[in-house]
Amino acid sequence: MSVLVVIPARYASTRYPGKPLATLTGATGEARSLIHRSWLAACEVRGVDRVVVATDDDRIREASEAFGAEVVMTSETCANGTERCAEAYDNLGGGYDVVVNLQGDAPLTPAWFVEDLVAGLEGDPMAEVATPVLRCDGRALNGFLEDRRAGRVGGTTAVFTKDRHAMYFSKEVVPFTSEVFGDDDATPVFHHVGVYAYRPSALGAYPRWDAGPLEQLEGLEQLRFMEHGRQVLCVEVEARGRQFWELNNPEDVPRIEAMMAEMGTP
Repeated sequence: MSVLVVIPARYASTRYPGKPLATLTGATGEARSLIHRSWLAACEVRGVDRVVVATDDDRIREASEAFGAEVVMTSETCANGTERCAEAYDNLGGGYDVVVNLQGDAPLTPAWFVEDLVAGLEGDPMAEVATPVLRCDGRALNGFLEDRRAGRVGGTTAVFTKDRHAMYFSKEVVPFTSEVFGDDDATPVFHHVGVYAYRPSALGAYPRWDAGPLEQLEGLEQLRFMEHGRQVLCVEVEARGRQFWELNNPEDVPRIEAMMAEMGTP
């Protein structure tokens, strides 16, 4: 299957304006922008035919071209990364079997997460979108619960059927459990990782659909597929000792830099 990876990046983030150009210092002391590190992560994925940055901002375009990325300009009206990926795919003329949305705020995404998504679509002809989920250990679950008690939005969780087709995604911790887990215990809660692989037919339809009430309430773009009856495959992945976190707020920078230092990421 031919694979296009699109890294959507916009400057005008509500929570963190200019986020793609924020710098992260690695274990060797080298500072690179968030968009640069996301592009490097995309380039590590095996079996990819093309990697592009999709943006509506000349500052991001110039920075991306400076480190060697191919850039596709998209409109300012894209409501989310999926819409930006759809526009970028059209602007490139199509022609790929799978389009991957590797979000520009997730530079620590392991390459095998993306590889497993593509394999998941190959193995499930009913699925039109695939996205990774990771079983929480007690440490991760307790962190999510602490975030919610403090009024912070932590990770997104997912519930799915026996055949791994998504039932729901939420910024709340679902399913509810009253059990107390130790740090290293396996839990029934799955963390959704914000990476997507789409079949072009579903991606092309997405911008034509209105955002439904669930997408608007949760602020989760993948719910639009489910609200329009499309199958979203949850692919369980393994961390293999890797840490990862999305950069959503300025205070996430030291957390990600600490992870990079611990893992020896340059």
